[in-house]
Amino acid sequence: SSHQHNVTSYNAIIVAIITLETFAGMWINAFIICVLCIAWVKKKTLNSVEKILLLLGCSRFWCLCFSWVYCSLSITYPNYLYVHPTFQLIVFFQSFFSCSRLWFSACLCVFCCIKIANFRNRFFIYLKVKIDRIVPWLLLSSVLSASAIGITSYDIADKNLSKIHNYTRQGNFLKESGKMDQHFFHLYFIYGFGFVTSSTAVIFSAIFLFFSLWRHKRTMQTNSMNSSSMDAHIKAMKSILSFFIIYSINFVFLILPLIPSTKEVKHVVFLSLLFLYAFPGVHSLILIVSNPKMEKRLIRILSCVKCKVCMR
Repeated sequence: SSHQHNVTSYNAIIVAIITLETFAGMWINAFIICVLCIAWVKKKTLNSVEKILLLLGCSRFWCLCFSWVYCSLSITYPNYLYVHPTFQLIVFFQSFFSCSRLWFSACLCVFCCIKIANFRNRFFIYLKVKIDRIVPWLLLSSVLSASAIGITSYDIADKNLSKIHNYTRQGNFLKESGKMDQHFFHLYFIYGFGFVTSSTAVIFSAIFLFFSLWRHKRTMQTNSMNSSSMDAHIKAMKSILSFFIIYSINFVFLILPLIPSTKEVKHVVFLSLLFLYAFPGVHSLILIVSNPKMEKRLIRILSCVKCKVCMR
């Protein structure tokens, strides 16, 4: 029928757009991973920022991979997805990498704040001195917390698999997503908890950087020369604020389809998926542009590709 044809075309468009966004994001994060791994091999070590960026790039790469598999199969071939143990494993890895990328990003913001901000508080000075030793423990705690959330998600998915079978037999995945969301409310609650904890760290980092910048600007009012410290403050503020704004929009689009009045509207579902799969690549691209070494390598690669295309 014409209705089934429209639904099939709509699903095909969604899968095509999600695929393009996913592979673009995976390429961008793979670029970060390759650059940092090459630097690791050359220098035999990585500094704290590079460690965080490496884990953040890996988590976003695999999060996009498993999210794409989950969404593509749930739209096109739900019968191949909702089987034991495929469904539970995909939910586990998707939850693990989704939460780990949130906390790795928060660790990056906290690290930049402590390194750049200037306060005379003894505890803050202690953190500034010891931050390089604290970072590995922050990353380890993030991995362990994400693992606990992944295990919890696996258990929730396992308990609700039989209920999902009843819905997927009825037809279209997007049509039944509103009913299925009722069974996965706990998963969205877990994602919300991860967002709140990471966003709290980001907000406090931005506030501390703002006050540090304000104090530093007052001391520089009589000096006409540019301050490298002020430039670092402003650059860090831009990175943290961009992270918070984009993550807030990301969280809104994650929750929006759960609202009863909007979860059955196709445009809302489409926009939500469009932004959720674009975010990991867009923010990683912002991180590349804000890093001079990565930016130069990216420009060099793009210029080489452009030259090869022109030669053809």
